Amino acid sequence: MHTTPDQQPDEPQPDERWRIRRTRDDLDRLGETESVFALGNGWLGWRGTLDEGGPVDMPGSYLNGLHERRELSYPEDGYAFPQLSDTVISPPNATLVRLWVGGEPLDLRTGTVLAHEQVLDLRAGVIERHTEWISPAGDGVRVRSTRLVSLCRRRIAAVDWTVEPLDGPVELRICADLLANERIPEREDDPRAASLIQEPLSGELHRVDGADALLVHRTERSAQRVAVAVAHLPVVPEQITTGTDATADRIRLTLTGALRPGERVRLTKFAAYEWAPGADSSVEELAAQVTAEADAARTDGFGALLAEQRAALDSAWRTADVLLDGDEELQQAIRFAMFHLIQAGRSDGDRTIPAKGLTGNGYDGHVLWDTEGYVLPVLTYIAPAVARSALRWRHAHLSQAYDRAAELRLTGATFPWRTIGGEECSGYWPAGTAGLHVNADIADAVLRYVAATGDEDFLAGPGLELMVATARLWHGFGHFTDDGSFHIVGVTGPDEYAALVDDNLFTNLMARRNLRGAADAVERHPEAADRLGVEPAEVAGWRAAAEAMTVPYDPKRGVHQQAAGFTDRPEWNFADTGDDDYPLLLHFPYLELYRHQVVKQADLVLAMLRCPGEFTAEEKAANFAYYEARTVRDSSLSAAPQGVLAAELGHLDLAYDLFAESVLQDLEDLGDKTGDGLHLASLGGAWLALVQGFGGLRDDRELLSFDPRLPDRIDRLAFSLLWHGHRLHVTLTADEARYELPDAADDAAVELWHHGERLRVASGQSVTRPMPALPDFGPEPPSPPGRRPARR
Repeated sequence: MHTTPDQQPDEPQPDERWRIRRTRDDLDRLGETESVFALGNGWLGWRGTLDEGGPVDMPGSYLNGLHERRELSYPEDGYAFPQLSDTVISPPNATLVRLWVGGEPLDLRTGTVLAHEQVLDLRAGVIERHTEWISPAGDGVRVRSTRLVSLCRRRIAAVDWTVEPLDGPVELRICADLLANERIPEREDDPRAASLIQEPLSGELHRVDGADALLVHRTERSAQRVAVAVAHLPVVPEQITTGTDATADRIRLTLTGALRPGERVRLTKFAAYEWAPGADSSVEELAAQVTAEADAARTDGFGALLAEQRAALDSAWRTADVLLDGDEELQQAIRFAMFHLIQAGRSDGDRTIPAKGLTGNGYDGHVLWDTEGYVLPVLTYIAPAVARSALRWRHAHLSQAYDRAAELRLTGATFPWRTIGGEECSGYWPAGTAGLHVNADIADAVLRYVAATGDEDFLAGPGLELMVATARLWHGFGHFTDDGSFHIVGVTGPDEYAALVDDNLFTNLMARRNLRGAADAVERHPEAADRLGVEPAEVAGWRAAAEAMTVPYDPKRGVHQQAAGFTDRPEWNFADTGDDDYPLLLHFPYLELYRHQVVKQADLVLAMLRCPGEFTAEEKAANFAYYEARTVRDSSLSAAPQGVLAAELGHLDLAYDLFAESVLQDLEDLGDKTGDGLHLASLGGAWLALVQGFGGLRDDRELLSFDPRLPDRIDRLAFSLLWHGHRLHVTLTADEARYELPDAADDAAVELWHHGERLRVASGQSVTRPMPALPDFGPEPPSPPGRRPARR
C-alpha cells in the first residue's frame, strides 16, 4: 500500500478493500473509469468524468425515466412492429469546473502530470480526485475535488473543488458550467451500443441570480420537462473577480485572478435535478422546486451531505456487505458490486432499474429482463423496499402491457422486452417480442419478494394484478395437444442463439411457476381476485396447464432439452472457431447460430437455478455437463448462474472462476463494453454466485434452505439477508456454518433448512452445523475450446 497525498507515513492506511483507484496510468481506460466511478441514487446518476470535462470518453448525467423518442425504421415493415423507441438522454451537466492556468486549459494529455488519482470510496459514497499538473508554460497547480450524488436527497448532487499553486504565483480562470445538449460521441457499429440523439433539449428558461444558475428544457417527442438549478459557494481571496454569462443551453460562473503560494480557490456546486411530463408540470413550478432544493443543500453545507451519505451507507452495508477472506481482489470486487446495487434503486416512489443503471447509455438506457432476473433477487434480500418499488413500476405500466397484448392478439398482458417509458422499444422480434419469458420473470420476482417479506398487502394489490395478468398470457398463448400435454411454441428463451423455438424449457418451467403462483395468490385473496374478474374455472385452467406443461427431455442422451429438438441439431464447429470470432453474433449470421447446438448464455442451466425442485441431482449433473460444453458465454448474464450450478455439483474451482468472471466483468472490462455503462446484472449475479452458489441458498420452498460448500481459495464467507424483517447472518468456514440473528428482538426467530436438517435460529443465539460433504459427480466438465473462464 502507499500513502495518499493527504496522509503522512505514520497515519493509519485506509482499507483498500473499500476503495477503487485510478491513476494517470489509467487514462487510456477513460470510458471504463467513467462507468466504474459513476455515482447515483436511483433517481439521478453522474458518470465519473473529470471535472474539467476532458479528456472524456462518454459524458453523461442521467435522470431515471428521462428520455426522448426516435423513429424506428425497417427494411420491410410489418404488423405491430414498434414505430418509436425510447432513448436515454442527459439533462444539463452540472459537474463541470473548467480551469485555465496562465491561459492554458487543464488537460491531462498536455503539460506535465506530476500526480493524478481518482478514488471511489465505497464507505463514504464519494469520488475523491487529486491532480498535480504543470502547464506547457511551466505553471503548476494542485487540484482536488470530492463529488457525491446524495442517497438521502433524491434531487441533489454536489462537487467540492479546490485549486492552489504548486510553487510560484499563477494566473487562473475557472469556469463552472451548467451545460445542456453536451455533444455525445458516436460509438462504433455494434448492436449493443446506444442510438444517440444529439441536442434533444429545447430551452424554455434560463436564469442567473448572483452566483446561482437555472436551466429548464423540454423534449419534443416524449414531451418531458427537465429543470436543473445550481447553487454555488465560492470561497476566494479578495483579488479573485467573478462574473456570469448565460444562454439557453449554458450558464457559466467565471472566477478570474492570480493566486499566490499558500492561497487557494474553493468552489462548491450544489445541483438539484427534476423532470416531469410536460402536461403535468409548469416551467415555474419546476424552477422553484429545484432552486429551493439546491439552496437548501448549500445552506446545510457540503459537510452535512457527506455525513448523511456516510450514515446512509453505514445502514445499507449492515445487510449488503459480504466478507470474503482469502482473496483481497475479489473482496474488493464484491463490495464494488454491492455498492452499485445499493445506489441503483430507490425505495420511495415507483422507479425501476435499467440494465446499465444510471451509469451509461448502453442499450439506450433501457429496462430489460435483467432487472427481475438478476438484480431484484439480490435487492429482495438486502433492500426489499427497493425491490418493491421496482415491481410497483411494472404495475404502473400494466395498462401499456395490456395494450401490447391486445395489439399482438394475445390474452392478459405482454410486458416489453426493452423500454424506458413502458412502450415496447425492441424492433428485433426473434429475441424481443418472442422473449415472452420476461412476463414470467416479473411474476417470479413478485413471488420471491412476497415470500421473503410476507408483504401480503402488496400481494393483494399490485402483486396480484401482475400475477393474474401474466398467468392469463400463458394460459392463452399455450395450447393443449391431443395427448393432453400443454405446449408453449414460437418463443425465445434466455439463449438468444436459439430463437423462435418450441417448448423452451426455461420458459415452460417459469410459466408453470407463474400459473401456480397466480392460482395460489387468487385463493389467498379472493376479494381482490373478484375485483379482477377471476372465476374459479379460470383458476382451474391455470392449474391444469401448469400440471400438463411440457418438459422436453432426450432419453437417448439422458439430458433435458433446452427446447424441443435442440439436442438433434448439428453441433457447432468449435475447432474452426478462433478466439477473435467471439462474440459469435458479431462474426456469424444468425441463421448459422439458430440452427446449431451453440448456447450464448445460461438457459437450461438458469432454469435449474430458478426452479431447482423440478430436477433431481443426477439430472442437474448430466444437464450441466452437456450444456457447459456448448455454452460460449457471449453474454455477461451467463457466468453467475453457471457458477451457482457448478458449486452445487461440487465443481468448486470452476464455480470460483465463474464467480470471478461475473464480479470482475466491469472492473476488468472483460467484455470491452464497460464504457457504455456497468453490467448491473453481472454485478447482481456475483452476489448470487456467492450466496446461492457457495452459500447454497435456495428459496423455492416455504423456508430458506442452505447447502453450503466453500472452495479452497475462500477461508471465510459471511453475508446477511433479510427474511420477514429479520437480518439473518451466515458465516461459513471450511469446517462449519453458523447462523445468527445479530440485532433481532428478544422473541425473534427464523426457521431454515441446513443440508436437509430443519433448524430454528432465535435471537441471541448462534446455531452452528458442520459443512456438508461435497457431492461427487466426477471431474469438472469441459467448456468449449478456449471458453473456460480464466483460472484464479
